[in-house]
Amino acid sequence: MSHRALVIGATGIVGQNLANRLVAEGWTVHGLARQVGHMLGTVIPVAADALDPASLRAALADVVPTHVFFTTWTRRATEKENCAANSAMLRNVFDALPEPQALVHCSLVTGLKHYLGPFEAYAQGTPPQTPFRECMPRLDVENFYYAQEDVLFEAAGRHGFAWTVHRPHTVIGYAIGNLMNMGTTLAVYATLCREEGLPFVFPGSPMQWNGLTDVTDARQLASQILWAATSPAGRNRAFNVVNGDVFRWNWLWPVLAEWFGITAAAYPGHATSLERVLAGREAQWAAIAGRHGLRETALARLASPWHTDADLGRPVECVTDMSLSRRLGFTGYRYTPDSFFDLFERLRAERYIP
Repeated sequence: MSHRALVIGATGIVGQNLANRLVAEGWTVHGLARQVGHMLGTVIPVAADALDPASLRAALADVVPTHVFFTTWTRRATEKENCAANSAMLRNVFDALPEPQALVHCSLVTGLKHYLGPFEAYAQGTPPQTPFRECMPRLDVENFYYAQEDVLFEAAGRHGFAWTVHRPHTVIGYAIGNLMNMGTTLAVYATLCREEGLPFVFPGSPMQWNGLTDVTDARQLASQILWAATSPAGRNRAFNVVNGDVFRWNWLWPVLAEWFGITAAAYPGHATSLERVLAGREAQWAAIAGRHGLRETALARLASPWHTDADLGRPVECVTDMSLSRRLGFTGYRYTPDSFFDLFERLRAERYIP
């Protein structure tokens, strides 16, 4: 069977790594994004806005995928608006496909806010008992992940394709200009600390500093998505996906500091907003970029400190169970320090950090 993929959000941290993996596996890959200028030459660009049905229909008029991979989202002021906008994007894609009956499988990437709640109510109230398991019921709050799932389930029933939902923890991987990119944000922070003599302070909560946690390498996520989309065992299920190891930030933080040739500062015992630490440092970053001949002088294009603050500031334990996909045959694993080191090395090789 000839596999033809449509990756929605193909320039993002998830979509870009997934598109690379599919191409490597011999798939024909169409990559949809609003800006496609930096898309790999091996991916067929589809320039469109998923919130604009007319442009979407025009852009997809000749695209007949066997598999759709939805890897993007849009942020709005309230969760009610998030639900409306993000479910509309998914619905618009299905409505714009010229031959939806040709679809075999659709994969939707969401995340742990399925268990923790949306940003408006993030990790508030009584936290769910860890580890997070796919069988846990939805929270009794508005959540755009739930709205997206409902659109996916309805479309699958109407057109007869299989589906999977993938719920990663914090995704670590290469992508420039991404809204949620902890790995690159920490690389920029460590670089500023080294170049400007700032203390490399862990910005998160005592719970995150001391407790067990996990993350998801973008390549691990791509491997699970590919497995689920092509394995009978992966049909019509939701899967958690993390690297497969656990760690404590009080162990990993000095390890990351050592990679940059700096010493981790003593933990102050409380969260320190990275958004505040990086505020007003645009000129400092531009000067560093100028001294080292870096490709990006705009700090905001590389760092997303608001998201890193949200992830590392959680007052609850975050440990994810992925036994379901393991029992069904998915055996992927990534060592978390390598997830960060591989990203840092690529950022250095591509001249985004010195």
